[in-house]
Amino acid sequence: MRMHNADEHCGIAQAAVVTGDWWNVLVLREIARGRVRFDALAAELGLSRKVLTERLGRLVASGVLRRSLYQRRPVRYEYLLTDSGLALLPLLVAMQEWGDRWMLGDGTATATATEGGAEHARVHALTGTRLPAALELPAGDGTDHPVVAPDATATVLFTYPGVDPDVSDVPVPGAPEPALDHGLFHRTWPEFRHTGVAVNAITTQLPEEPAAFATAQGIPYPLLSDARYRLTTALRLPTFRAGGRLHLKRLVLVVDPERTVRHTLFPVDDLPRAVEDALRLAATAT
Repeated sequence: MRMHNADEHCGIAQAAVVTGDWWNVLVLREIARGRVRFDALAAELGLSRKVLTERLGRLVASGVLRRSLYQRRPVRYEYLLTDSGLALLPLLVAMQEWGDRWMLGDGTATATATEGGAEHARVHALTGTRLPAALELPAGDGTDHPVVAPDATATVLFTYPGVDPDVSDVPVPGAPEPALDHGLFHRTWPEFRHTGVAVNAITTQLPEEPAAFATAQGIPYPLLSDARYRLTTALRLPTFRAGGRLHLKRLVLVVDPERTVRHTLFPVDDLPRAVEDALRLAATAT
């Protein structure tokens, strides 16, 4: 891409070299979702092998992807995000939130969703999707936890906006109270544990933000941080902007031990019922 001399010191212009190409952005989106092999990318995007080879080569040359050998005969590579590529995930999430709100929605900021809308369809299409392998997120205790518990009969993933209810000067429709969110899961926790089901609560807040809340409330399950948007991008989870930050909308996924999403609950407008449904569905997820 030819650039004007005035763009040489402009970060926006430099970023546009990488993200300004339609196919580059979609290739990055799919790799963030776990499609890291050439054939999987070509099948999902419908790109010719020539065009895909060119785009992957440019992204490797730009330093946002690296090639990792996984087969020698014939030689085959996986394409993985570098630190530079991982730093682009917040941009992809911001683009998705903007598109959901302003292109696929009516411009209204909401922490929930309407049935039949783009977010509703996208979340429910996750059934049958396999989460990327070895995906871990940090908790407030400073350790990384697997998103899908390896020793559980099933894992319930509960995403929520955060532990600070004052996320905006203007209340966002559908934004829940964090004490209610975790209070219901907390009370039902013995039943989840009895059936061998793990519960992981996930927010885009930094790990230390929910840590004090978890200690004060005695939350028995991990409160994980997706502040780097790895899970959010991998599953294209719905978000909303409030208080100058992107927050996850409230939803529930039931995932089996093979990391496959078996059930989705979204939108979650009736949390007591959602907790009951999650327990029931998790018990039969294997």
